[in-house]
Amino acid sequence: MLRVLIHPAYRRLFLAQIVALSGTGLATVALGLLAYQLDPGNAGGVLGTALAVKMVAYVFVAPLAAAAVVRLPRRAVMVGADLVRLVVAASLPFVGQVWQVYALIFVMQAASATFTPTFQSVIPDILPEEEDYTSALSLSRLAYDLEAVLSPMLAAALLLVVPSTALFFGTAIGFAGSAALVVSTVIPLRDTPGDGAPEMPFGQRARHGIVLFLQTPGLRPVLALNLVVAAAGAFVLVQTVVIARSTFGQGGAVVALLLAANGAGSMSAAIALPRVLRRWSERWVMIGGAVLLTLATAMIPVALSAPTSTAGLVAIAGLWILVGIGWAAVETPVGRLIRRGVESRDLAAAFAAQFSLSHACWLVTYPVAGWLGGISLSGTALALAGVAGSATLLAAWLWQRTPVGERGKVGS
Repeated sequence: MLRVLIHPAYRRLFLAQIVALSGTGLATVALGLLAYQLDPGNAGGVLGTALAVKMVAYVFVAPLAAAAVVRLPRRAVMVGADLVRLVVAASLPFVGQVWQVYALIFVMQAASATFTPTFQSVIPDILPEEEDYTSALSLSRLAYDLEAVLSPMLAAALLLVVPSTALFFGTAIGFAGSAALVVSTVIPLRDTPGDGAPEMPFGQRARHGIVLFLQTPGLRPVLALNLVVAAAGAFVLVQTVVIARSTFGQGGAVVALLLAANGAGSMSAAIALPRVLRRWSERWVMIGGAVLLTLATAMIPVALSAPTSTAGLVAIAGLWILVGIGWAAVETPVGRLIRRGVESRDLAAAFAAQFSLSHACWLVTYPVAGWLGGISLSGTALALAGVAGSATLLAAWLWQRTPVGERGKVGS
């Protein structure tokens, strides 16, 4: 898998991704501390609203940004987005009102919604071999999982010597490093229609990626699979702290260990996927991952009713590992389907649509997991398992209806 790093352009972009993710991880910790500093009595509400603002930016800005920058050089787009994020991160230590936090978070995440799909559309162009591209998708997944584990540790170490607001300057440094690495990378020009071709109106360009997903039979199952991931993942991310502390009476260290178990499952799957996808098609890998997510979520009530805390925690950790494996198995191959399902010139629009549509699912399942979880954890797990199972069946049905030629195109 690491062999793909011999490509200089990809190596620089991968390092840019790691540096930016490190900065983002520091910002996540710093934002929670800033929320408490500004409103100690409602820090959870402030942080929850900030995260909702983030999701709204992801859902609505990504397709609009893709339409707005379609004629611009992709390197300039990514560097510009990094610089916007840098300025916002450097401004956050100086805010004094909660509304200022919301405004700056929206701007930062709007820039991320511009950067990420553009970054994703570049990788297939610099890695034309499918095996290399698959390795790049797995490395990207590993980078996200490692960030979730290592960034809080880095933040904790920095907080021993600097105030919490200084973490935002670490975030700014991360975005500066990302911009510098992107500037030094040779990125192919977009594959665009000839100068004589008519240009789509802005509104049509903004809808273009979503229309591609709806009109391309081989991509429709991805829409349902996004909901599977969001249903299972939302329960893990929202309710792990409740399960560890309220259900089993444990401390914060156990919360971290359970989330680490989820990350370990995801990382193990990401490492194995390049080999697995050489033997099995994306269809079977992704449907298998969706089934695993559904079953693991449905088994949560059994783990919660374990006779002892130790048995319950071991069972939950095992289920969280399975959720991580299924999560990576469903999400990681999506880039391969998009790459084969659309023309090169439409990659940016398609990746922006996937970015927007997948986060739209999270925008629904996050509050469902939170609100229903306050009534019944077991009932919430079963409800979300039902959603995941229904979406899995829909994805399988959509793939079954995919024309034979289109199935071959997307590797099913």
